[in-house]
Amino acid sequence: MKVCIIGIGLIGGSLAIDLKRRGYASSVIGVDNNKHHQNIALHSGLVDKIDTLQNAVKKSDLIILSTPVNTNRVLLPEILTLMNGTNKVVIDMGSTKAGIAEAVINHPNRGRYVASHPMAGTEFSGPMAAIGKLFDYKHVIICDKDLSDEDALRTVVDMYNLLHMRISYMKAVDHDIHVAYVSHISHITSFSLALCVLDKEKDEENILKLAAGGFESTVRLAKSNAETWAPIFLQNSEYIIEVLDNYVEKMNLFKKYILEKNTEGLTELMNEANKIRKILN
Repeated sequence: MKVCIIGIGLIGGSLAIDLKRRGYASSVIGVDNNKHHQNIALHSGLVDKIDTLQNAVKKSDLIILSTPVNTNRVLLPEILTLMNGTNKVVIDMGSTKAGIAEAVINHPNRGRYVASHPMAGTEFSGPMAAIGKLFDYKHVIICDKDLSDEDALRTVVDMYNLLHMRISYMKAVDHDIHVAYVSHISHITSFSLALCVLDKEKDEENILKLAAGGFESTVRLAKSNAETWAPIFLQNSEYIIEVLDNYVEKMNLFKKYILEKNTEGLTELMNEANKIRKILN
């Protein structure tokens, strides 16, 4: 299998490592506009060659889109057109799905596209952040599988099985609603907490001294790449705004009970929140 990875960052680079190590890819061609990323990916062996988008698609059996979601949406129709008359397969790894699905719904080669979202990653970015086994035993969502050709879907399922991922299927719109609650709001919360601390605590030494495990784990996602996450927030804005309204409502309830010194109300809120343990254990 000749694989092309467009966007050689954390996700694309980590994919390259395991697809080569596990014998899925006979060769990996990298496509990236960032010259620094190109050089790192090539000299570290993440990819075997750097090429243009057009050449890479022409030479590859499987094309993996791993750029920011707004770029994925622009590139996918172009890639599907370049694939015309072939059995090539294209897959995207983006965190939002409804927008990109809408962009190609009427494309004559829509069946060669499989929409997916591996629920894996770290707060780091770029090819230097790529690591092996990033995807092992994590969940991956494949969206609108009925719109993909059977052989294209089978190719992608085989790839994710090789990566030991747990596969689930959803409609693109349902996916975007769910990730707004379980992923996107987590990042917004982390960014907001980091801004709050930086705004109020000017002494960096105090932050380091007082940053216990709870703060560190909560604010970890604030290290995430802004160029990746700003497009995600905008692409999924309808559902994220809905989640934010709900989140602000809960925060205001905590504020109200604290102002009222309402121990019973606070305890009830936290006991209700503790029920998440039954799901995440």
